[in-house]
Amino acid sequence: MSKVKVLIVEDEPVIAEDIASILEKNDYQVTAIAYHTEDALEELKQFPDLVLLDINLNGEHAGIMIAETINKNYQLPFIFLTSYSDKHTLEKAKHTEPAGYIVKPFSEAALYSAIEIAIFNHTQRNKHKFPDLSLQILNKQVEIAITDREFELLNLIYNGRSNQQIADALFISLNTVKKHINNVYLKLGAASRTQAIHTLREYMVKG
Repeated sequence: MSKVKVLIVEDEPVIAEDIASILEKNDYQVTAIAYHTEDALEELKQFPDLVLLDINLNGEHAGIMIAETINKNYQLPFIFLTSYSDKHTLEKAKHTEPAGYIVKPFSEAALYSAIEIAIFNHTQRNKHKFPDLSLQILNKQVEIAITDREFELLNLIYNGRSNQQIADALFISLNTVKKHINNVYLKLGAASRTQAIHTLREYMVKG
């Protein structure tokens, strides 16, 4: 549960599997690979942390429609993957405000960097809409109290930091970060970062 969850929407199985392999190698969790629009819309209901979205899905610009659905119903960061970089496609894509745009073929480093930046920027862009975290308010609403150390970690998650960035900031190992994250997810009743952040925001708004 401590890993960032990524949904891959890609209609070419070989490319999709390559992407999944890269993600798992870099400590992300692939929640599913959706090859068709209907599958993608169904998988979004599981609230992944990020979506890698092929624009030209099954020969059409179905990725644009899926992106619009994400914006309307889920408010998740998504990155477009495409073989097309023509002006017309870019014009349609940019109006959905993607967190990134990667032209195939791409390198492992490019994909990793795009994901890290997308998650961070998405969190930063939305955090001003919500109050800062308060341990006192938080512990009024959870059954098992959040410790001071766990609160430090939650603040970093709340502000879009990756697992490695959290480990560096707190001077602890990556495995220790994952253990702490699993513990706080259980206390929050969350299964992903997106769900954890959503729960934290609700708690802070309720006060």
